[in-house]
Amino acid sequence: MVNDVLLKDVEDALGRGPWRLRFAGHIETQFEADTQRQRSRNMVAAGLISAFIYNLFLINDFSFRPDAFTMAVALRAGVMLPVGLAILWQVHRGVSPPAREFLMACTVVCATVISCVILASSTAFYSYLDVFSFGLILVVGNIVYSLRFRYALASSVLSIVIASAFVVTYDPMPTDAKRLAIFTLLANAVFTLVANYRLERSERLSYLHVLREKLRAGHYLKDNEVLSQLSLTDPLTNLANRRQFDAELATRWREAVEKDAWIGLMVIDIDHFKAYNDHYGHPQGDDCLRQVARAMQLNSRTADLVVRFGGEEFVVLMAEASPEAADLEAERIRRSVEALEIPNAGLSPRAVVTVSVGVAVLPPADSMTAEDILCHADQALYQAKRRGRNRVWVANPDDVPIGDDPAGNVGRSAR
Repeated sequence: MVNDVLLKDVEDALGRGPWRLRFAGHIETQFEADTQRQRSRNMVAAGLISAFIYNLFLINDFSFRPDAFTMAVALRAGVMLPVGLAILWQVHRGVSPPAREFLMACTVVCATVISCVILASSTAFYSYLDVFSFGLILVVGNIVYSLRFRYALASSVLSIVIASAFVVTYDPMPTDAKRLAIFTLLANAVFTLVANYRLERSERLSYLHVLREKLRAGHYLKDNEVLSQLSLTDPLTNLANRRQFDAELATRWREAVEKDAWIGLMVIDIDHFKAYNDHYGHPQGDDCLRQVARAMQLNSRTADLVVRFGGEEFVVLMAEASPEAADLEAERIRRSVEALEIPNAGLSPRAVVTVSVGVAVLPPADSMTAEDILCHADQALYQAKRRGRNRVWVANPDDVPIGDDPAGNVGRSAR
């Protein structure tokens, strides 16, 4: 069973050395998928607060360096604020975990550069005292944002190098003060990086312990008992079958209507599977289906229902989905299948097995039925096939008139 394999992987992760942070393989993917939404929200909130405080330093600029106040306003409010808000908007909309961490780390480095330029533009007597507040920027990145450790380390090192270069060449600052300022920045970086590492380690350990208890209690799959029944399980892949899907879709559709929530659906088709079967034979084709099914299960969210829909076609039913999250998950599934590198010599000597994914995400309306979302996702799959296969296509709800082809047969001849 998939949950037994996952439980063993969780136990292995808990037994690793305490200095390691990233999980191996699909556990890391699962961790990011389960924490992404809340982490993005926390980062956006922290970023807005930090932007407000960063611009409050204009009061300090007016008091300490009136000769450079105009430049300070232009850089803080005219450059840093728009750049920071644009980054926060992208994080809010939803980006991949590496992109999220990189973008937020960029705000740390950008704030350091702008603070240094403002410092260097003034010759006021006490202007250099601002250098001792630069450590607050590292506090924001390493503690307030709580960047993933490797991004915190990279942004801290780069910020220190930049700040040190400005400090060393800033003539109005006494030499002893320069040494103290650089030492203070280094100490601040070390302390905040240690705290950052401990925070991430604690978060990851807590996640593993909670996940292990869920698996042990048998709650990791929503209907574990029902899915184990032969009548609701595909015997080849151990995924839910069409009968289970029909019942679950009706239930989740009603729940989405009651909660005024969005619901999502992926329709996934193995590319050129007939060529694979013709070349290797049906027994090896069955093994290919099992490998692809396992990759889909391991790279889906815990609340999602992965179904073998029939033949080489699968569906993933998503609850409380968003277009951005569904697109990310679909791309993760597509990449995971491609990464299996299953040869498909029936297509060409260097070809591997891939999948095309059609995605539909929409809020249920009174004029719609549960079958409409299947029609949308099926049309999106048709578009993915038309555009070359091995790709994800997200349906535009306006592209398919509601009520057309309710059986979900749009475009099947192109597969």
